[in-house]
Amino acid sequence: MAVCARLCGVGQSRRCRRRQPHNQQDQGSDSEMDEEEEERIVAQRQVDVDGGSKSSVAAAAIAGPSDACEYGSGRVNRGGFPDRAGTAPVQPQTLSDLPPELLVEIFSLLPGPALADVALVCKKFRRILNTETIWRRRCVEEFGMKEDLRKIEAGGISSRDLYVKLLHPYRHILGLWQPDIGPYGGLLNVVVDGLFIIGWMYLPPHDPRVEDPMRRRPLFRIHLWESKKATVECMYGHKGPHKGDIQTVKKDEFSTKCNQTDHHRMPGGRQEEFRTWLDEEWGRTLEEIFHEHMQELILMKFIYTSQYDNCLTYRRIYLPPAMPSDLLQAGLFKGTYGSHGLEIVMLSFHGTFAKATKLTGDPNVPAGQLTLDVDLSRPVVLPDLEQQRNIEELSRLVMGVHEEVQREAEQGASATGKGAAERACGSGEEGIEAEHGACSDSCQPSQPFVLPLGVMARNDVYPRTCRKSFYGTGLIAGHGFTSPERTPGLFVLFDEDRFGFIWLELKSFSLYSRLMDHLEHAHAPNMERFEAMLQNMQSWTS
Repeated sequence: MAVCARLCGVGQSRRCRRRQPHNQQDQGSDSEMDEEEEERIVAQRQVDVDGGSKSSVAAAAIAGPSDACEYGSGRVNRGGFPDRAGTAPVQPQTLSDLPPELLVEIFSLLPGPALADVALVCKKFRRILNTETIWRRRCVEEFGMKEDLRKIEAGGISSRDLYVKLLHPYRHILGLWQPDIGPYGGLLNVVVDGLFIIGWMYLPPHDPRVEDPMRRRPLFRIHLWESKKATVECMYGHKGPHKGDIQTVKKDEFSTKCNQTDHHRMPGGRQEEFRTWLDEEWGRTLEEIFHEHMQELILMKFIYTSQYDNCLTYRRIYLPPAMPSDLLQAGLFKGTYGSHGLEIVMLSFHGTFAKATKLTGDPNVPAGQLTLDVDLSRPVVLPDLEQQRNIEELSRLVMGVHEEVQREAEQGASATGKGAAERACGSGEEGIEAEHGACSDSCQPSQPFVLPLGVMARNDVYPRTCRKSFYGTGLIAGHGFTSPERTPGLFVLFDEDRFGFIWLELKSFSLYSRLMDHLEHAHAPNMERFEAMLQNMQSWTS
């Protein structure tokens, strides 16, 4: 309180302040006085208050701490005290007339960038903005900091420095990003963690354990340890943090650079680096991977990705907005992709269509491409278990819908609209909700499910019941994304967190499981921004 008293001339009783001379009112709180003189005046006013009448002290108590007066002079103060002649109280005329505790509360409600303008108003405001309470609140509300900031301040880093020198300058890199690593892509999540901003690379579980949680590896961090100046460090490699750099290329894009790439090298050379990478990436040795084609793909990925040395460009990606009519909650899922291992896809909903876009990819179908396109207006009613085991029966059902789609495409948009309307009013087994374009639980309840014989799955751990199934197409291509084409298949919804896709032409089954990680600063501001991002992602690798 003593600090606030010096800032605004409020005495220790919080009821008295130095009245500005009439000819200095325009200067307001910009007028200065050395500390000894201020303390002398404050002390004199305290004597005046203590020696005043009981009625004056009572009036001050009723008026509260925001009031300031000069009882000895008999003048009316701006806080609303009547003078000895009983004149009407005068209310504060400007924001600077308010007591410091109220100004602290007001400034705490303002967004951080606006406080820079507030500091330019006057010296009083600039001094009050040194109050840590204001910056603690900004750190918590704008960046979700959950740490005890008072303890951090006790360690020598103020909340103001934390906000001004670390959080605000690097706010534009918080959230989700996709690294530009050719066809492989990836998922980077940049978060605030105490005195650090850390870039975590999210890695899928080891193939084929799609239900396991994601793995994380730090690629860089930014902190205020040295001279209260933000320092960027590269975390790649196995020799600990070392010098790095971050550059903003343009809006929604930034680059990282390692300044000491020798820290990435290992004593055993490339062979040791490969064995370490293989253990992290696949959780096994090359000898344990018997499939020759898979060995080639793994070697190719190591050679391609290791050349970047953590000098990468990242482009912002968003989580899809949630819609009440969605078949299930949109978000990120891990999926099995045969010899390519586990990959990350983003499931989103667009009217009567569900789309899965790759965030990580492979040399055949790269990251950013639309791997699954599901028509929710075309449900497929599965037969009993015995018939489900027959791949020919499943192919007959799906190809029947596929041929219908092709006929409608040839006939034009009018026929498509008519066919959709007829399906919406169809029989009980194949009826759909016209409003949402998704099959209701009443028209297709949960039922037993089994993969057809001859369909390859990475493992046998998949749900044995499903809720709904729909016609869809999956993207396949040759090496180098050559001759891409969409092939018909079956989308199977198991529950809120799992779905699958049967690739009929490949006779392969992919199981997808939801990422359970909480991802902050990641949701798209609106659907238009999200769809524009999807289009940009496809153009990056097309």
